[in-house]
Amino acid sequence: MDPISLVLISVGLAMDAFCVSICKGLAMRKPPIKSMLIIGLWFGGFQGIMPIIGYYLGTSFHSLIQDFDHWIAFFLLLLIGLNMIRESFDEEKEQDADIYPTEMLLLAIATSIDALAIGISLAMDSVDIISAAIVIAVITFAISVFGVKAGSIFGDRYNKKAELAGGIILILIGVKILLEHLGYL
Repeated sequence: MDPISLVLISVGLAMDAFCVSICKGLAMRKPPIKSMLIIGLWFGGFQGIMPIIGYYLGTSFHSLIQDFDHWIAFFLLLLIGLNMIRESFDEEKEQDADIYPTEMLLLAIATSIDALAIGISLAMDSVDIISAAIVIAVITFAISVFGVKAGSIFGDRYNKKAELAGGIILILIGVKILLEHLGYL
């Protein structure tokens, strides 16, 4: 996978965490740096771990599905992207400033399920998963920290637009994978 696609996937995956981070920033109003870093570590850490898990799940049954793996990657990215787009039009959720480990664990898992599916699709493309996971984790960490700060400054003006953009990016990456495997790119 080329570096630009990996960065775009990383940014797309980070949009759920970004949106939740904005909400945390909104609720905190003036978040301490420690809280911003904790939120970034939770989201970045899980976004880095989940693709590795998905990758090893994907490689364990790759030989059974290698003839249509590009379709699986396409549909996974399409479903995740469409879900993100749908969520961008949903009503606002209640804002919560808590960063207790149990709450952050649940939020980190919820925002990184997409990364598990991406890991499966990366297995179909024989990507160096450790490098990819590090890139995904670092980008998500940075975007999440920025999201907390942005949420405390700008409010929820950009929350839905970020989720919409993330969904569109993931769908476009899925289309690119499909077209490459069908020989059009």
